[in-house]
Amino acid sequence: MSNDKEKLLPRLRRKYPWLDHVIQANDAFTERYGNHYAAAITYFSVLSVIPILMVAFTIVGYVVGGDQAVLDQITDGIKKSVPAGLNDTVSSIVTTALKSRGGIGIIGLLLALYSGIGWMSNLRDALTAQWGQEKKALPLVSTTIKDLLSLVGLGLALVVSFGLTAAGSGVGRFLLELVGLADQSWAVFLLKVATIVLGLAANTLVFLWVIARLPREQVTMRSAVKGAIFAAVGFVVLQQVATIYLGSVTKSPSFAVFGPVIGLLVFANLVSRFLLFVTAWTATAKENLKTVIEPPAPVVIRPSITVERGFGLGATAGAFSAGALLAWLGVRRRS
Repeated sequence: MSNDKEKLLPRLRRKYPWLDHVIQANDAFTERYGNHYAAAITYFSVLSVIPILMVAFTIVGYVVGGDQAVLDQITDGIKKSVPAGLNDTVSSIVTTALKSRGGIGIIGLLLALYSGIGWMSNLRDALTAQWGQEKKALPLVSTTIKDLLSLVGLGLALVVSFGLTAAGSGVGRFLLELVGLADQSWAVFLLKVATIVLGLAANTLVFLWVIARLPREQVTMRSAVKGAIFAAVGFVVLQQVATIYLGSVTKSPSFAVFGPVIGLLVFANLVSRFLLFVTAWTATAKENLKTVIEPPAPVVIRPSITVERGFGLGATAGAFSAGALLAWLGVRRRS
């Protein structure tokens, strides 16, 4: 019976390529210290969330000229990207960041940049490891500058994603009211579907940029498309799972004291693990696996010495001498 169970998994892996791919991705995730990297990303995420949001809202506020409607849309997009159980926590963080953005100051900016660069550095190292790329010794200054640029790029991508998600719903409602279909159930249903599709598309673009551009050695966008789509869909599922989990733990007395922090830690860790697993899943796809040519077997050189038995040097010389003597005697007799 045990042998049958041991043979079952290999049979299933041969029968279902997707299962074999998932198992390969899980093995790669474990071998490349995915859990350890996820823990580091979680720590820096919680540590850096408020300073990063303060800087982000300061920059966005200057860009949009303090337009409160745009800031509200981005805020709504951020709230929708987390489980329902964390809405109050995220709302308080965003509110604090909005109130403090005007007086962030030089010291606050430097602290935010320091924590943000530390978070980005760990994220890039983790993604690099999941792609199976070798970790190299990199110069400090240029690496820090690249990490800072990557942080800014990711921030812009998230702002665009949140803005599209929030604006899509608002613009859709405005258009429905404009054409007089706001009370039609089928039109409202189509609007919800369009909003979901728009949100998935925006998340796909963000995940595509993260998976393909954040590793230390960049990979092609084409190789990361499937992983980005998988991540965008899986992220929505992860939100629902986290919502159910947080809803169950809120009944615990300890949640009243540590609930917001625990909830934020759990969600950050789940997202980190999921992102790294998707990257490992992308890296272990057939088109991304590097073909390894095995070296030939070592050649063993053994000298072979063959001894042939025959006339030795002395016998040969004697025979030659005897032949010469007989030839000389023959000549003498003729003469």
